[in-house]
Amino acid sequence: MASTAGRPSRVAKLPPRERILDAAEELFQREGIRRVGVQAIAERAETTKMAIYRHFETKDALVAEWLRIVAADYQAAFDRVEAEYPGRPREQILGLARFIAEGLPGISHRGCPFINSIAELPDRSHPARQVIEKHKAHQTRRLVGMCAEAGLPDPEQAAAEITFVLEGAQVSTQNRSIDQTGERLLRIVEGIVDRHRSPLGAPRTTTG
Repeated sequence: MASTAGRPSRVAKLPPRERILDAAEELFQREGIRRVGVQAIAERAETTKMAIYRHFETKDALVAEWLRIVAADYQAAFDRVEAEYPGRPREQILGLARFIAEGLPGISHRGCPFINSIAELPDRSHPARQVIEKHKAHQTRRLVGMCAEAGLPDPEQAAAEITFVLEGAQVSTQNRSIDQTGERLLRIVEGIVDRHRSPLGAPRTTTG
């Protein structure tokens, strides 16, 4: 939902539902889910609480929809690298790492929306928490698929290592414990992929 236009002019052009989501995103990112009430969202969106409840049955439903939009942005990154590097899974994996690395400066100010939200939503039955867990599981499956297509002999282990690095880089950026996180992230992911790759041309051995 980002835009280069200034917020007042941008919001004035948005339909009511998108205006509500835009305001919720800004407030949730800046102040956290629990601290933001529906009235504050209504005021920021230049609408009313009644209007919000016409579009979203509860505040929890609004939080869940916001996180679905965030998740869709991440899934779109998978689509982009697959389209940009067709048949080149190694480059696709490194492209995902670049996507995360390029987003780290924003995370240093706001934090990762998924990490922040999970910290505020310990109940796994919460609809927004379920959105996050479903998104993360789907993201992992896609990454495992890329690792398998890249010929890595243990794609699940490789995907786990890459995931630890991607998510760890976001946390380290947020708490400012490590410098040059973007550059380090790219080098580490490339090292993981190359370490897991089978020697080129080496035949696969079978037993039986």
